[in-house]
Amino acid sequence: MAERRFGRWLPSGRPAGGHKRHAAGAGQNAGRSAGLGVGIGWRPEIDLTVERLPGVGFVEVIAENVDPARPPESLTVLRAAGVPVVPHGVGLGVGGADRPDPARLARLAACAEALDAPLVSEHVAFVRAGGVEAGHLLPVPRTREALSVIVENVREAQDALPVPLALENVAALFGWPDDELTEARFLGELVERTGVRLLVDVANLYTNQVNLGLDARRALDALPLEAVAYVHVAGGHAHDGLWHDTHTASPPAEVLDLLTELCGRVTPPGVLLEWDDAYPGDGVLAGELGRIREAMSRA
Repeated sequence: MAERRFGRWLPSGRPAGGHKRHAAGAGQNAGRSAGLGVGIGWRPEIDLTVERLPGVGFVEVIAENVDPARPPESLTVLRAAGVPVVPHGVGLGVGGADRPDPARLARLAACAEALDAPLVSEHVAFVRAGGVEAGHLLPVPRTREALSVIVENVREAQDALPVPLALENVAALFGWPDDELTEARFLGELVERTGVRLLVDVANLYTNQVNLGLDARRALDALPLEAVAYVHVAGGHAHDGLWHDTHTASPPAEVLDLLTELCGRVTPPGVLLEWDDAYPGDGVLAGELGRIREAMSRA
């Protein structure tokens, strides 16, 4: 997992207020993500597998890999079968100092419309600084100053999108020394100030517990779980004392236990398995969806 060093994160000098969130971004189609069920990340390498897996409630597609003018045929087939498709962005960078790129926002909005998506999702992360791409979803400094900048970025993104936006907590290999807020408090205030929804990744909570010593269950206690749009589950591997969230293996029992803990606190509209490489066969993926359902039922 490659990392690059950046200089200190610097917020822009723009004021923290004066930007009104568009009502449609918060409310239009807001109820359509209710009851998504158990889903899987759609990837071209497993398109036919996803189509024939039994009981798939919804799928998620990396937005940057979709041409809104020509969506993949498999996604069209799934939509025709009534399976919701959620575009999942990885390059918007709402956690950076710069405002969201209008072209990236326009593409994300076009994906949502082309796929008749109930919502779109992105990350509370920054991905570039000073024109340099990180190639990774980097954690934001959890300071009041950074929060004010991110609030404005999120509001601008909401204005540009035709459906609600959900933001995901990220996995981290490092933390910032000047953090003023816990991740749960930071996300809670972001939700309160913008109305944005949450994509809670329990695998990322586990990653941060292993790598940074952040108690995942305590985070679940403090997160505004009533704002959850859906949940991510994924596997990874340990290396030199760190957990790498690679999405290339079966979710460990510890991650599924966190899913059970979350479901004991709230009923999430949907839970989705991420698998991004070293793809197993149909039977294995079907079994992993079964493990997710079983972990949910334990709550």
